[in-house]
Amino acid sequence: MSEDRSAVVRELEKLLADTYTLYVKSHSYHWNVTGPQFTALHTLFETHYTELALAVDEIAERIRALGAPAPGSFRQFTALATVKDDPTVPAATEMIRRLVADHETVVTAARRVVGAGEGAADDASLDLGVRRIDVHEKVVWMLRSHLE
Repeated sequence: MSEDRSAVVRELEKLLADTYTLYVKSHSYHWNVTGPQFTALHTLFETHYTELALAVDEIAERIRALGAPAPGSFRQFTALATVKDDPTVPAATEMIRRLVADHETVVTAARRVVGAGEGAADDASLDLGVRRIDVHEKVVWMLRSHLE
């Protein structure tokens, strides 16, 4: 595998790990949210983790299409992810703040995929990164709207 392609794989692996970790956190918050915004947030978090579940599959399959094995264990994800696991059950507003920060982190990871894709002339990975940026920036906007 060329060095350019290896760089794309490394960035996709990090994006996968961040996305999967965010999936788990969003699912946990969906289960555990309470308070006056319960219904809206419970539904919103479900929408987010459902979309993230589809995203992890797409990212992993892109890694496989590039000829590399996709990481798939909690140990690998923990080592690769910038988004961190949250074993706590914060208040609803704090859940939102943490998710905003995590989605922004995933935007940064997706931007690195775009950069690596450009460097490798890998339009498919570049496109995947751009689409992930679009999704996560929209989620940040929606979550921040709950904090106003």
